[in-house]
Amino acid sequence: MEIVTKIAPLCLALIMLGLGLGLSVKDFTRILRYPKSFLVGFFLQLIILPIVALGVALILNLPAPIAVGLMIIAAAPGGVTSNVLTKFANGDVALSISLTAVISLISIISVPLVIITSADILGVVISTTISMTGIALKMALVVSVPVIIGMVIRGFAENFILSKFNIINKITGWLFVVVFAAIWIEEKDNILTYLIEAGLAVLILNVVMMTLAYLIAKKFVSGIPQQKCITLECGLQNGTLAVFVATLIFDDIAYMMPTAAYALTMYITGFIFIYILRKSN
Repeated sequence: MEIVTKIAPLCLALIMLGLGLGLSVKDFTRILRYPKSFLVGFFLQLIILPIVALGVALILNLPAPIAVGLMIIAAAPGGVTSNVLTKFANGDVALSISLTAVISLISIISVPLVIITSADILGVVISTTISMTGIALKMALVVSVPVIIGMVIRGFAENFILSKFNIINKITGWLFVVVFAAIWIEEKDNILTYLIEAGLAVLILNVVMMTLAYLIAKKFVSGIPQQKCITLECGLQNGTLAVFVATLIFDDIAYMMPTAAYALTMYITGFIFIYILRKSN
């Protein structure tokens, strides 16, 4: 995993810098003006998604590395992709950006907490040299700090950043591809076996969570654009962050495989969801 271990932190930092360049203070203050939709999405992604993932892991009796890997991708926040697909689905892009931004910043605490707690439940021993504080600090360097730097840069050069934002989104998209291409190249002898093992679990997690998110959002959130946004936020995770965390804690490629499988699955289900919505309209 030497290549992946080296490039994942750099790619993630650049992706989070790109996220920060797309943020402004109003993306956070908007939450105070429209709290209900945000709180529903926040609760679903931060609390319900990891619970559903743990349930899938236990019901399917997954091998320990695959089970913990499933928890890692479930603990990850949404990424820039969720913002793009929300726009494509005519959803509430502002809400999507707010959810992605806040949960990404909180992830330096929530991700280690979910992983360490679930590993204990699943009977996976994490090295005593690795602590929640240590994971949080390393995540802060490649998640929170780049986001804040990006926001500061935008504050000084907003017009220039906005004029180049399509290019920035394309670059962050390609960085995501680079990380997963590295996994395929470095572990080409084992990856298909792991993907087969993880494939059913991530498909069930993704479909169940998106369906659950849509039904709950439909019950508690009145606006259709907000319902679309919340569903996609709960179905599209930051795979690069999940890979970074997996390499930070574990040496075995198996822990990354649910992330690789999920990265393939989430685009398919995301576009199917958008297609169904457009047909129904």
